[in-house]
Amino acid sequence: MKSDQVRQQFLDFFASKEHAIVPSSPVVPHDDPTLMFTNAGMNQFKDVFLGAGSRSYARAADTQKCIRAGGKHNDLDDVGQDTYHQTFFEMLGNWSFGDYFKREAIAWAWELMTEVWGIEKDRLHATYFEGDEAEGLEPDSEAATLWREVTDIKHDHIHPGNKKDNFWEMGDTGPCGPCSEIHIDLTPDKSGAPLVNAGHADVIELWNLVFIQYNRGPDGKLTLLPAKHVDTGMGFERIAAVLAGKKSNYDTDVFTPIFDSIRQRCGAGAYAGSLPGDDKSGKVSREQMMTDITYRVIADHLRCLTFAITDGAMPSNEGRGYVLRRILRRAVRYGRQYFDMHEPFLCDLVAPLVGQMGHVFGELKDGPDARHARDNVAHVVDVIRDEEASFLKTLDRGIRLFDEAAEQAVKHHHGRISGEDAFKLHDTYGFPVDLTELMAEERGLTIDFGEYERLMEQAREKARSTAQFRAGAAVDVEPFPTTHFEGYSQLDCASEVVGVLVRAGDDMRPAGLLNAGDEGIVLVNNTSFYAEKGGQVGDRGRISANDGSWDFVVETVSDQDGRYLHVGRCVKGEICVGGAASCKVDPVQRQPTMNNHTSTHILNWSLREVLGTHVQQKGSLVDAEKTRFDLSHPKPISADELARIEELTNEQIAANHKVYTQEVDQAMARKINTLRAVFGEKYPDRVRVVSIGAPIGDEANPDSDTLLGSPDGPKWMQYSVEFCGGTHVAETAEAERFVLTSEEGVAKGIRRVVGITGGAAREAEATGQALMDRVAKLADAAADQLTAGLNDLQRDVNAATIPVRITTALRDKIAELQKIAKKHEKEQAGASAGDVMARVQELFGSAETVAGAAVVVGEVPSAPADALRGAIDWVRQKTEASAVVLACHDGGKVTLVAGVSKDLVGKGVKAGDIIKETAPVVGGKGGGRPDLAQGGGSEPSKIGDAMSHARQWIVDKLGG
Repeated sequence: MKSDQVRQQFLDFFASKEHAIVPSSPVVPHDDPTLMFTNAGMNQFKDVFLGAGSRSYARAADTQKCIRAGGKHNDLDDVGQDTYHQTFFEMLGNWSFGDYFKREAIAWAWELMTEVWGIEKDRLHATYFEGDEAEGLEPDSEAATLWREVTDIKHDHIHPGNKKDNFWEMGDTGPCGPCSEIHIDLTPDKSGAPLVNAGHADVIELWNLVFIQYNRGPDGKLTLLPAKHVDTGMGFERIAAVLAGKKSNYDTDVFTPIFDSIRQRCGAGAYAGSLPGDDKSGKVSREQMMTDITYRVIADHLRCLTFAITDGAMPSNEGRGYVLRRILRRAVRYGRQYFDMHEPFLCDLVAPLVGQMGHVFGELKDGPDARHARDNVAHVVDVIRDEEASFLKTLDRGIRLFDEAAEQAVKHHHGRISGEDAFKLHDTYGFPVDLTELMAEERGLTIDFGEYERLMEQAREKARSTAQFRAGAAVDVEPFPTTHFEGYSQLDCASEVVGVLVRAGDDMRPAGLLNAGDEGIVLVNNTSFYAEKGGQVGDRGRISANDGSWDFVVETVSDQDGRYLHVGRCVKGEICVGGAASCKVDPVQRQPTMNNHTSTHILNWSLREVLGTHVQQKGSLVDAEKTRFDLSHPKPISADELARIEELTNEQIAANHKVYTQEVDQAMARKINTLRAVFGEKYPDRVRVVSIGAPIGDEANPDSDTLLGSPDGPKWMQYSVEFCGGTHVAETAEAERFVLTSEEGVAKGIRRVVGITGGAAREAEATGQALMDRVAKLADAAADQLTAGLNDLQRDVNAATIPVRITTALRDKIAELQKIAKKHEKEQAGASAGDVMARVQELFGSAETVAGAAVVVGEVPSAPADALRGAIDWVRQKTEASAVVLACHDGGKVTLVAGVSKDLVGKGVKAGDIIKETAPVVGGKGGGRPDLAQGGGSEPSKIGDAMSHARQWIVDKLGG
């Protein structure tokens, strides 16, 4: 049975039982902070189970995308090591929300498995919860009885199970309850009863029927839920294997198409399905065993990454993002060490995967928001390619360090990688420690985790203390007077030093002096430096003695209880309390920051004008380089909407509105029509109001509380009035120009836009137009130049800061040209492959035979490496023993491919060694597997010398 049939039959069965067939929820639970990834089908119904939500149906079924990597449920370490674990999988499930319970759930599960799918009844085993005295939980004797009453399962196939196996919990908190699992015995003689719940590949769990009765609170205690529910989950990949007559999930049509793509992209040997330990038992070679593990790891991790990134997750250094980065680097390491992949390759496997699964999960093609479709394949490919390229920069050096550490562990007979080496691999080369542990296990080694954790904690503490110091945190400010801020009207002001603190290790302490070279904090009575708050960064600049005797560079400023902490370094002289000084803010940083801040206020108005009044500010960051604005909006902002937002913002900037500011009572200020304030933000009783285009009160009487919108107030432009303590331009035209450079989702219902102003905006537009001109010229480029031109252009587009509207247009035009280029390449590949075969046939006809082996060596017409590998396969089919080395060039780049039959490998003639010997002759390098290897170089004129060298090396090895 095909896997698509299995999925559909499951859904049809429960539709016949009056279940609503619902779509899968995203694999990234943006609205549930207690979950790293969606790990079960019930996650989307958590609110129903808790009594906090409801649905229009009481019964449901679906196939749910799940990831179990990190958190309570984590299968990452098992992937590749067996035949049935994956980090990403589909879970077939059915639910009852206070409707049916154990009787129907058990009866229907048995009916589907034995009557619809025809699984042998005497191969099935059922488990039930045996109780837990510590939790005060009784055995689930009701389930045990129902298995005997409503099914014809053999009674000795009903087994009790402990809390670990038969009490299901979604996470550390949340809905939970006893469960009844259905296992299948795959042993030849059906003798697997003792292996139930033993984690053995011959007896595996297929379906888990969870009877949700409890909720586990943050205190760990269980309480009864308002209603009883059924939540079942069956691993789609496992049941597909059973119904296809396979013992391995990876032998089904769920995975074989991916394996085919991996083999074609990586030039890997055939998949044989071996498992760890098969090399020691003599079933396969170690090389074949590692090849098979690598296939499983890459296929699983590709699925996990593609679905997670599609649903909004991004690789990063924390949380679920770090889990994804670990998964990606795990796959890249396997590909590098066992498939000899020196360049990004996972990214090239995304499109084939989407082609295979996109008919089931349409978001793989069009993105998670059906109302605003995107080229999701391109998005996922870009993310994965960038992550691969970043890790590959340090991967080889990290592998060398690991090899050295492993040699030391063996040499000194302790069998352990030092914690210092493990920490260095993590800190310097980006190796997650579980990846290092995996590499160690492959060599029969362990890691000194105690030393590793000690070094990690030292690094964390150092980072924490540095961050606290930079922010001026944890300082006792009570002894110091409050600071008077004069920076709204001037960048320079006279002041007096009222406090000095010096950094001593990880602490800060009051000091009599701050000497040259010391890091520390300076407090003054008056300052022109803006302290970081309200989304605007703190100012930079200098505080200097009036007599020139000392100088302090200010790196940032924070406000702690009205005291401004100027954080930085003394670069000259000695600073002491009482010294007369001058505060001088760096105008190069302040002016663009003000441009960006005022433009942010106008942007806030423009967003509501275009998207609707539902838009609320959810966060912002304003610095000298950009403004970053988070807003509530349920869907991606379209290209037309972004263009209109940008247009409106520029209209208001060009109108050169005056920017008014005034402090007023908060209660009165909140009466201003269209006033904007950030939801949840706490404001003081006296607030500063910023209005663009109209005065806040009576201009003739600035201290008056006559407000905009009040009966006595002046006529005003109703668009931008906000609470704001930040610094702003006097007139909007100072910002010159505004450009949006990016738009993305950061959480469910939250979008993020980034904009730039002034000269940076104009430069971005000019750069964007130049790139548009380049893509227009490429439309007329010759076929042999189009691909290279597109690659160069794509690289420059990715690196450039340009308007997002231009980025969208460029990507559309590049995609059109890429289709044309691929068509040309396909036509050229067909022609060049024919030329290569013709040449290889000539070489084969004149090849010499040495020690019974055909030695075919020579230059062939320019062609992709795939064509050369295909020609090598042809020679292998024509001979019992052969060694083939082929070379070609495209005018600048040399490609070398070598292939050796397996019997010659046993005689010491290895393709990887041939390439290592030959590639340096053409100014390059390479390597690979014993039977197939590839390399390159940059000196086409020396191909003849290289071929002669290769031929002689092979002859010498064969004893000719």
